[in-house]
Amino acid sequence: MSISRFAGAGLAGLTSLLIAATPALAQAPTVNKGDTAFLMICTVLVLLMTIPGLALFYGGLVRSKNMLSVLTQVFAIVCVVMIIWVTYGYSLAFTSGGGLNDYIGGLSKAFLNIAPEGKTIVDATAATFSNGYYVPELVYIMFQMTFACITCALIVGAFAERMKFSALLLFTVLWCTFVYLPIAHMVWYWAGPDALAAAAKAVAEAGADAAKKAAAEAELAKVTADAGLIFQWGALDFAGGTVVHINSGIAGLVGCLVLGKRIGYGKELMAPHSLTMTMIGAALLWVGWFGFNAGSNLEANGTAGLAMANTFVAAAAAGLSWLLIEWATKGKPSLLGLASGVVAGLVAVTPASGFAGPMGSLVLGLAAGAVCFVFCSTVKNSFGYDDSLDVFGIHCVGGILGALATGILVNTALGGTGVPDYTTKPGELSVGAYALGTQLWAQTKAVLLTIAWSGIGSFIIYKIVDVIVGLRVTTEQEREGLDIAEHGERAYNY
Repeated sequence: MSISRFAGAGLAGLTSLLIAATPALAQAPTVNKGDTAFLMICTVLVLLMTIPGLALFYGGLVRSKNMLSVLTQVFAIVCVVMIIWVTYGYSLAFTSGGGLNDYIGGLSKAFLNIAPEGKTIVDATAATFSNGYYVPELVYIMFQMTFACITCALIVGAFAERMKFSALLLFTVLWCTFVYLPIAHMVWYWAGPDALAAAAKAVAEAGADAAKKAAAEAELAKVTADAGLIFQWGALDFAGGTVVHINSGIAGLVGCLVLGKRIGYGKELMAPHSLTMTMIGAALLWVGWFGFNAGSNLEANGTAGLAMANTFVAAAAAGLSWLLIEWATKGKPSLLGLASGVVAGLVAVTPASGFAGPMGSLVLGLAAGAVCFVFCSTVKNSFGYDDSLDVFGIHCVGGILGALATGILVNTALGGTGVPDYTTKPGELSVGAYALGTQLWAQTKAVLLTIAWSGIGSFIIYKIVDVIVGLRVTTEQEREGLDIAEHGERAYNY
């Protein structure tokens, strides 16, 4: 039986039953200082992606009268989500949820109640992907917190220049709680490698004792089921193709449709006011993305190196792909096209970053640049929706492409790492059996469930917010610009 490895770790330590059954695996958690330092650096890099990276990338793309509003929105979302995360968000995403465990966790670690019995909060550990090795749980909590922050912040680009600030804050609280946390739990929560290895070893050691073997198999089934629904399906998402990009991209599309088009859309010039700022933001996103992808391995080892290599290669390929296609079709190679292509490549490689080989990531990047270009130009123009900063065309479409491609590129025959297996050889990681059809179906189900959960959930939340505070600013405020109308400040005074 093969168990998929994701960019999340679950329960630290083993249950007393498993410890008693498998003394060889019952060792005190070993916190690796190198892995801990690596993960702390990656956590700060992911924050860099959001503020200032995403804020400047989005800010440069809007008109100057809305620059400050976008910066404020992204900055405020980060602060709101951080408070949600440490009070109840982490617990709901990364603990066992009892009868609802397929979909959401519980509140056992609410308000960072993570201190082991008789010890302090600094002694709490979270599992990595190697048997017997852990990182401080506080560091893991902060790392996952930055993912929640950037996911919620990504959405604002779809309805930039027209949403009330109060509505955005209320939407963020509700969306993070009822959409992001369940998806994160379904994709990334699991019992951890030691729990699986210990349960599998107990089965192997039961021998011919039928009663003992039946009990051990029941325990293995229980531990295997101690995971989110999408994880149980065997879907692979190394760093957030479903959790971050498809999730936010669909929410953004629904938002721009519910709010409607900007005043003058399609009739007035709405060119980016500062492509210089956008380029700076895109560059910061690329730098920060190494924390996003490489950090999702939780350990500073060869797989983290693979994720780093793929983050270089896919982004470069997608940037060139978009640039050359735009050059061929529109006659000019643009900076905006190059930057957009790089981001599209980063999005697409995110779920595959620790599973695909570099050459597979190169092909994925070339495809992502082309596909996202078509959706951000031809498809968007054909349907006429006002996705202000192409959140759907880049993040959702790129995320879908990457999630599905992961099921193909993980194949060792194509240079991938193979599907991880923690149970065939208890106590060590090995490569499990790979079946293209089975893996693609698991990836497809993960994509479809994420689209449905986020799409329907986001629509309901937008409608609730509209009833409570109203979603959109007035016509006069929109024409004046949200900087002055909503915040009483200007981004530029000259």
